[in-house]
Amino acid sequence: MATYTDLNLDLTAEQISIKEETHKFAKEVLRPASLELDKIEDPEAMINHPLFWDTMKKGYELGYQTMFIPDIWGGIGLDPLELHIVLEELAWGSVDFAIGLGAASFPAFFASMLPTDRLVEEIITPLCSDTKASIIGCWGITEPEHGSDTLNPGTPEFRDPEISGQTTAFLDGDEWVIEGQKSAWVSNGTIATHSLVYLTIDPSMGMAGGGIAIVPLDLPGVKKGKPLNKMGQRALNQGEIYFDKVRIPKDYMLVDQESYEMMLDITLAAANASMGAMFTGVARAAYEEALKYAKQRVQGGKVLFEHQIIKHKLFNMFMKIEAARQLSRSALIYNMNNTPPQTQYSIAAKVFCTNTAFEVCSEAVQIFGGNGVSREYPIEKFFRDARASMLEDGANDSLMLTAAHLL
Repeated sequence: MATYTDLNLDLTAEQISIKEETHKFAKEVLRPASLELDKIEDPEAMINHPLFWDTMKKGYELGYQTMFIPDIWGGIGLDPLELHIVLEELAWGSVDFAIGLGAASFPAFFASMLPTDRLVEEIITPLCSDTKASIIGCWGITEPEHGSDTLNPGTPEFRDPEISGQTTAFLDGDEWVIEGQKSAWVSNGTIATHSLVYLTIDPSMGMAGGGIAIVPLDLPGVKKGKPLNKMGQRALNQGEIYFDKVRIPKDYMLVDQESYEMMLDITLAAANASMGAMFTGVARAAYEEALKYAKQRVQGGKVLFEHQIIKHKLFNMFMKIEAARQLSRSALIYNMNNTPPQTQYSIAAKVFCTNTAFEVCSEAVQIFGGNGVSREYPIEKFFRDARASMLEDGANDSLMLTAAHLL
């Protein structure tokens, strides 16, 4: 069973079951796999390891790659509260796989918001019916010269014509032609079969002159880079994607420059609130390991937990996690039920929860002492995973400036 008391007294029996089943999967499958894969130094070897694909397939068999997709299109049909529960539990086990499974849904998720018969047949249904992890999506937004500045809709800088994206598209008859590069931070980048690509159509509008397209990555002109070798979240594949005059059907461009800023705002609100949920799970994982260790480890003639400073640290960790859960849940539930979203709340959730995860993981390392930096214990991995969170899906400092424009 999940190891925290849920303060929501209105959870249904089905929602409690979802929480318990996801926790079981995270505990028995995701956590052991991510810890084992974390030991593999070569990221290319990691994504070719049978354990990586066995774990992804188990996630697909349970439908987690469809967690964002309504059941009307074949997804598992989670409501926003259930989605938060699932994201937290998955990330409690492995934030690497939680992000990977979430990103896998991106092209189909966006298509489900703007469905056509063709998109249902070619994009949504294939992902939702996949149990072999043979269809994997990714979110292609960051570029070599553009990172967090792609995620500041509503700011004056976003419409500065001197600042525009490097991945471009123009319409040629019934096809869009795409040129450019997405940087090494694309989650699932080198294993994905489809990408939801954020690109530039009208550079005179600055970053606001964009579009959002689904690009099958087996098309002529697509090339992938090497998997990124990084500090944390090592079981999350990331890598570059290159587009050299790649042609896609006209109706694979889901959003053009007329509505790009609005749809980016919706993307940011959903993604940041989801990050808040997941890193609440990471913080909880570190706290639980530290609490367990403190009640077993003897120092100064008694278990660590009997020292007042340790009790103080642990309760401070506990308070931060409970606050993180309430903020990220509220933001996710509100913003997935309202258009336009109140994106400042999602950003607040992302920044607060990722900062909390890093602070809690750091304190957990301190409680473990020298063992906290040993790879013998999972705390060392949680710490590395948490540090990356303050940069991904928008660097926290930059996101706060974006949100301040909305106050």
